[in-house]
Amino acid sequence: MSALKPAEFVQTMIDVGEAKIRTSSRDLVLRGTMAGIILSLAVVVAITAIVQTGVGLVGALVFPVGFCILSLMGYDLLTGVFGLAPLAKFDKRSGITWGRILRCWGFIGLGNLIGSLIVAFLIALIFTTNFSVEAGAVGQKFIGATMARTVGYAEHGFDGWITVFVKGILCNLMVCLGVIGNMTARTVAGKIAAMWLPIFIFFSLVFEHAVVNMFLFPLGMLLGADVGVATWLNWNLIPTLLGNLVGGLLFTCIPLYLTHAKTAPALTDNVETATAGKTAKA
Repeated sequence: MSALKPAEFVQTMIDVGEAKIRTSSRDLVLRGTMAGIILSLAVVVAITAIVQTGVGLVGALVFPVGFCILSLMGYDLLTGVFGLAPLAKFDKRSGITWGRILRCWGFIGLGNLIGSLIVAFLIALIFTTNFSVEAGAVGQKFIGATMARTVGYAEHGFDGWITVFVKGILCNLMVCLGVIGNMTARTVAGKIAAMWLPIFIFFSLVFEHAVVNMFLFPLGMLLGADVGVATWLNWNLIPTLLGNLVGGLLFTCIPLYLTHAKTAPALTDNVETATAGKTAKA
């Protein structure tokens, strides 16, 4: 048997959440940094594929390769830990507090940002031949995306902010399913397939992922996009982070936890008989 039952992998989710909370600060930052590096390179591959083929769906098909690699290596994305870490608190695991959960989120997020910024600088250097020429077609694509997904939303005011927030919710609904997919199978091939599908969905629909955006927007700004850090934070990263938190926790992990770890009592024959009797009297 190559697949785990939901009740089994949900217990794994809780265990993994607890393990991440108990991980040392050094390792949280290191794992987060490596995850940011790998995911950022996957974004470059995906955008390159889109530019070369002119088909956005091709980029969505290749992007999950980075997610699969970092997951198999045991590296961490803030988006996944948004959903997993609180489960250990809900399950009343010893020593798990909200303070420790916030610490876990903070160090992993810091690592993701460090890794993303490192790759953003290195890719900008490559695209511009050590900042001596303008970026080519792929670089221009990053500039365009940076403008459209910051200034483009800002032009709509609060409506634009809410749009980013909702895209963040839908994104992490899928991304956390990808994280959980790594726990649903026993074989590497099965894990990759289970991770690939939801990540393909999020990328193809251009939802907003906080860690992807920690790379995409700094790269766009390094290449010349007319966007400031404050604009990026206010009109993309902050609503994306909040949306990712809601999507991963409330829309993905909590439903799985409630229905497979804290399952409501099933109906018994006595209950069914009593219900039938009441119906007959009525």
